[in-house]
Amino acid sequence: MNFLTDDKIQKLWRKKAGEVPTQSIGQRGFSRGRRFFEELVREAVEALPQELRNRLENVAIIVEEEPPGRTSKRRKNRQELLGLYHGISQKDRGFWYGNVLPDRIIIYRKPLERISVSSQDLKKNVRETVVHEVGHFFGFDEKDLQRLEEEEF
Repeated sequence: MNFLTDDKIQKLWRKKAGEVPTQSIGQRGFSRGRRFFEELVREAVEALPQELRNRLENVAIIVEEEPPGRTSKRRKNRQELLGLYHGISQKDRGFWYGNVLPDRIIIYRKPLERISVSSQDLKKNVRETVVHEVGHFFGFDEKDLQRLEEEEF
């Protein structure tokens, strides 16, 4: 007799839905490809409150596969860098700020896929990461970031 474990059921469901689990560094993961991921990032940005979206200026939101210099130590500790903000937060900009290259918000696709087990989980993780990095762009402190991440919008 062949028993269907939760893992087998999940794989069958994903296959039927056209969703392919990732198989990197021995962890569970979920991926539907780069195009799908980029769409999730775009949706997360568009879902931000209008007042925040209107103030997103001179910032590029970029999807990269992996963070640079990913170490085996980080993998052993199961710590993943999901996103990163490079720039001078709006809170810290002074009268001198101008004629500068855009700040960058980088969202790392593979780490987010590795920590996600389904399409909905990936969408939630992408949203939280985008919101967190946008919060850094505005110069929010950790308390404000947590409040922003918990908001439903």
